[in-house]
Amino acid sequence: MPRKIDRREFMIAAGAASAALATGALAMDQKPQLTKRAPKGAKSVAGLVTPKLDKVRVGFIGVGARGSGHVAQMMAIEGVEVKAICDNHVPSAERSAKRVVDKGLPAPTLYTKDEHDYKRMLERDDIDIVIIATPWEWHVPMAVDAMKAGKHAFVEVPASPTVEGCWELVDTSEVTQKHCMMMENVNYGREELMVLNMCRLGVFGELLHGEAAYIHDLRGQMFEIEHGTGSWRTYEYARRNGNLYPTHGLGPVAQYMNINRGDRLDYMSSVSSPSRVREIYAREHFPEGHERRNIKFVCGDINTSIVKSVKGKTIMVQWDEQLPRPYSRLNLIQGTKGVWGGFPDRVVSEGKTKGTEEWVEGDGLEAFYKEYDHPLWKRVGEEAKRMGGHGGMDFVMLWRIVYCLRNGLPLDQDVYDAATWSVIGPLSEWSVRNRSQSIDIPDFTRGKWEKMEPLGIVS
Repeated sequence: MPRKIDRREFMIAAGAASAALATGALAMDQKPQLTKRAPKGAKSVAGLVTPKLDKVRVGFIGVGARGSGHVAQMMAIEGVEVKAICDNHVPSAERSAKRVVDKGLPAPTLYTKDEHDYKRMLERDDIDIVIIATPWEWHVPMAVDAMKAGKHAFVEVPASPTVEGCWELVDTSEVTQKHCMMMENVNYGREELMVLNMCRLGVFGELLHGEAAYIHDLRGQMFEIEHGTGSWRTYEYARRNGNLYPTHGLGPVAQYMNINRGDRLDYMSSVSSPSRVREIYAREHFPEGHERRNIKFVCGDINTSIVKSVKGKTIMVQWDEQLPRPYSRLNLIQGTKGVWGGFPDRVVSEGKTKGTEEWVEGDGLEAFYKEYDHPLWKRVGEEAKRMGGHGGMDFVMLWRIVYCLRNGLPLDQDVYDAATWSVIGPLSEWSVRNRSQSIDIPDFTRGKWEKMEPLGIVS
């Protein structure tokens, strides 16, 4: 039976409820850690050069859809030895090991006991670098453990789904003086390399604005239940709302604009649309009672973020992995003298095109590719196209990594880029939760961006 509550009890209960609500609101509005002192023993890794490696001895963690491609392409690069493969999905590990043996190379040691067996692999002293292609939540702990074990870490995108993870990668790289590169392959596409070259040569004048995106209908991954990307990525859309995959579009635009190398990202604001399409897709493609039909999706079908740099440049970053729409990364860069737009490729440049009111595209771009093709693509592009992998960009990226390591050169992307490009994800989540309030973007370089040299046109 209900008990009569006196006024004193009511006031105490009301006060407790108010305190709980206030605590919840504080947790919701609490901003991520945007500044952080360097840990003891840390030293900037801007322009980090490490001793030349005669042979690049590689250990792989994760050889599913993405990692298996890395194994195949690394075997084709001179100076590489595949030493070990770790994956708790035994068939995947064995398939990649067989590909190595079928090439007439020594069989790599397999580590397949469980999800922590990679730590046993890291104890080896005959591995120089570790390539990590695992679910997002494992990127930071695996990369950190690799660096602490004396290995250079190369991690898939995004490098971290959290602000704290981004800082941990930076701190560990600075303390260990080991490379930590996020393998943003899009920066090595023929189009992106050429546009970088055009930006450096001043074809577009002073750069003012960029547009970057990852628009890719990936609803089909929902059929991957027991294994595969969709077996874990599907649940990300049910617990996060923001831009979950910002780096493919942002990476090239950031390099065009010299972000972290003379300028840096300052603050951003983000909005998400309603979440609709994955629920509809599950209803239409899975039978009654199927687990996929019971997932409550919360991530907006399309997210748009606006980013401002310290020197005033603006970038629009969009994300959409579910709407029925053709693939696009936008790849637009606007300057005072012209603009490049991707998907489809097109250009306008004062003095280079007839007028500025009509795009030059299609066959009209042949002259631009002839004049501005990046030296790196000229050197290995044909081999890259034969090897495949997103039009050759995967091979160019891995080739360039090996070249830098063997010649004692700085990498084209460092841990500061990995953190800066990845952090847009969790910051977009905070902004969406808080009525699209703007939020500052951490300076992971701790002020070094002002003196860091822009990425050159390497050959």
